[in-house]
Amino acid sequence: MQVIESLLIGNYRIIQDTEYYRFTSDSVVLSRFVKASRGETVADFCSGSGIVGLHFYAENANVESVTFFEADGYLAEMSEKTVALNGLGDVIRVEHVRVQDIAPQYTEKFSLILCNPPYEKREGGFENADEKKAACRKELTLSLEELVLSAKRCLKFGGRFALIHRADRVAELLSVLRGNGLEPKKLQFVAGRAHKKPYAVLILAVKGGKTGVDVLPTLINQGEA
Repeated sequence: MQVIESLLIGNYRIIQDTEYYRFTSDSVVLSRFVKASRGETVADFCSGSGIVGLHFYAENANVESVTFFEADGYLAEMSEKTVALNGLGDVIRVEHVRVQDIAPQYTEKFSLILCNPPYEKREGGFENADEKKAACRKELTLSLEELVLSAKRCLKFGGRFALIHRADRVAELLSVLRGNGLEPKKLQFVAGRAHKKPYAVLILAVKGGKTGVDVLPTLINQGEA
């Protein structure tokens, strides 16, 4: 069942489905990991219900436009309803498309790409999960390599790519990003409680950036405690 929930920022609201895959606090953590530069053109890859892009827009005054890219038709349609509900049709656009198949018109279009992608490798857990929910959690239709390649293509030179992922895949993440010309510049692990092992990592990479990573103190996300 679709429900309307407050974003708890101004009067912004988002539509969620109580029987579908709903966003977690990780999406909010990602949207707060970076701040908008003046005239920011933003993409939200694997946008789901649109929580990351909408939350980022709601918290930043310098955003020129946001484009959601979502492969699941139902989630893309729900995002369009959310955009209409908030009266943001002139700022936010929804594209129902796989990240790998984004149209050439978006090549080198964005100054910032945000992404909360599927965390699990194809052979990982969730074998018994609902197929649609599993696609939001596992790399069933989008590999890490494909994701990074698409981000590289759609970013302007000097553009930023921010994502959240599993902490135990950090070595792989850094390798794939650097191997495709996206230089990691900021890294922050995320834990559910103080003194607990991090479960996630936030990474900001820059297309054509110089080497050097700013490693921030571990973020405590009590929403995952």
